[in-house]
Amino acid sequence: MIRCKPLLGTYVEISTSDVLHTPQAIESAFKAIAKVQALMSFHDARSELSKINTLAHLQSISIDPWTASVLRTAQELHQQSNGLFNCGIGQHLVHSDLLPRHYRNERSEFGGIEHVLFLEDHLIRSSKPLCLDLGGIAKGFAVDMAVNALQSAGIHSALVNAGGDMRLFGDTAKTIYLRNPCNPSALLNAGTLQNGAMATSGLYFAKGARATYKQSSSPIVNPVSQASIHFSQSYSVIAPKCVFADALTKVVSISGNTHHPCLRYFSAQSIKVPTQ
Repeated sequence: MIRCKPLLGTYVEISTSDVLHTPQAIESAFKAIAKVQALMSFHDARSELSKINTLAHLQSISIDPWTASVLRTAQELHQQSNGLFNCGIGQHLVHSDLLPRHYRNERSEFGGIEHVLFLEDHLIRSSKPLCLDLGGIAKGFAVDMAVNALQSAGIHSALVNAGGDMRLFGDTAKTIYLRNPCNPSALLNAGTLQNGAMATSGLYFAKGARATYKQSSSPIVNPVSQASIHFSQSYSVIAPKCVFADALTKVVSISGNTHHPCLRYFSAQSIKVPTQ
């Protein structure tokens, strides 16, 4: 069975060969993804993330356990990558018209994920104003939550694919294809994946949309130098969980290092597809 729904700003496909309780299991998986979207979408002014960005520097905020898990993982990734992964770059994407401007804030300096303080397990405050964008990690987390929902419902083998952020579990291996950066409509065989996750970062579609945005805009920002990153190749990361694969593609694409030390820390490996 294969089901597909528009979520997370892309199309999410769930496929499985299991037949027992499959429709209900898949619906539970989609509900998990929809919950992540409702909690962590920058585009939704009513999301929990928007509440954090608006109020966390003024008062303590009680957050959902899933949001807390993503923020803690983001802090771990920030530490292990020496700052190359940081969700505190939303202001740059807002300035480039890549993200909506939900509220007016004239401050020139925003904090990052390192300024989020956990007062209790699900209670946070920030030491600086925030403009966090979880777009570089929440999609992978949503895929993992969908997988958890499927497994809890008794599904033994399935694939969850959210616009290229994917996780496969069970006995079945699947051939993985990557887009050719020189010709995104052409696919390259990257081998097979079994019981693992994979995510890819590439700017091949951003080039076509650049006329709509500011000339220097890029969805990839180096949080250390605060500069937009432009590259012609693509980077993919394979990891045990999609939350790590999703986030680590930013570390690899920013650093250009497919052997970055934090890959080993998260039991991940990277693939670079050069322009040809």
